[in-house]
Amino acid sequence: MEHRLLGRTGIKVSPLCLGCMNFGGPTPKDDAINMIHKALDSGINFVDTANMYVQGESERVVGAALSNGRREHVILATKVHFPQSDDPNDSGNSRRHILKAIDDSLRRLKTDWIDLYQIHRPVFEIPQDETLRTLDDLVHQGKIRYIGSSTFPAWMVMEAISISERYGLARFVTEQPPYNLLDRRIENELIPFAQRYKLGLIPWSPLAMGMLAGRYKTSGDFPQDSRAARIGTWAADRVNKIALHKAAEISRVATDLNMTPSQLALLWLKDQPGVTSPIIGPRTPTQLEDALAVLHMSLEPETSAVLDQIVPPGSAVADFHNTSGWMKMKLFQ
Repeated sequence: MEHRLLGRTGIKVSPLCLGCMNFGGPTPKDDAINMIHKALDSGINFVDTANMYVQGESERVVGAALSNGRREHVILATKVHFPQSDDPNDSGNSRRHILKAIDDSLRRLKTDWIDLYQIHRPVFEIPQDETLRTLDDLVHQGKIRYIGSSTFPAWMVMEAISISERYGLARFVTEQPPYNLLDRRIENELIPFAQRYKLGLIPWSPLAMGMLAGRYKTSGDFPQDSRAARIGTWAADRVNKIALHKAAEISRVATDLNMTPSQLALLWLKDQPGVTSPIIGPRTPTQLEDALAVLHMSLEPETSAVLDQIVPPGSAVADFHNTSGWMKMKLFQ
């Protein structure tokens, strides 16, 4: 199996990253641990979580799964930004919050270091040098190895890199954006930028919250265990009739290729220019097995061209930037 460099670092990661958002919540702890072990045994060495997933329970599950010698062989990523309590200073990208959050994450993950520590969302009210100086201190303390961002606008990643270069601080090596066949907007600016500056891209929601896996049949009828039903309005708002129609077209292409719709969507993203390692977010062992098969698949150029006809490059029919806080464009439906 191929391994890919994580941005401009010397770290090699698997072409899929195991996302742990469901673990400790919809996926019970014991099942989640078994799924993590299955992923590692199948060749995945890149695991991503966040301190806000299931109020920290996801990090605890990951910590338990990586005990007994497995931690040494995993590139472990987590994130910081979202509120951890009602305290107004217990959130965001300030020095105060990050210094508290890192120790909490290390304790939950049962580890002395985090390989990739990511800022989960941008903050526009404070200068980025406060955040970057704090992250640089944590690198020098040995608590983290590399730093990255998630769902940042391209201009803000560029600003962060410029600040780091000016002051000799640790530099973002990755960005974690929303990217899938129904929302391809990062192809317009972020991907060319990432390729020029050797920024690793580890996209989230490759299956468009299940739309590309055939989970939703109509925009007003959500399966009880779907994310649109479980999470709330911001998730449900991404599901619309045009997106479902496009997902059905993509599903028919997958059927002709003898693969599941989710495998085709994930394979397409894995092989897109500039992409390092898409984040899979399985809830069940069956979903994990389906995704793991893609590790050993390759996408034919002819298939990619067909998919471009369904949803053209750089366009979108579903809004996966609706939690970013900065994307103002509203999609025409």
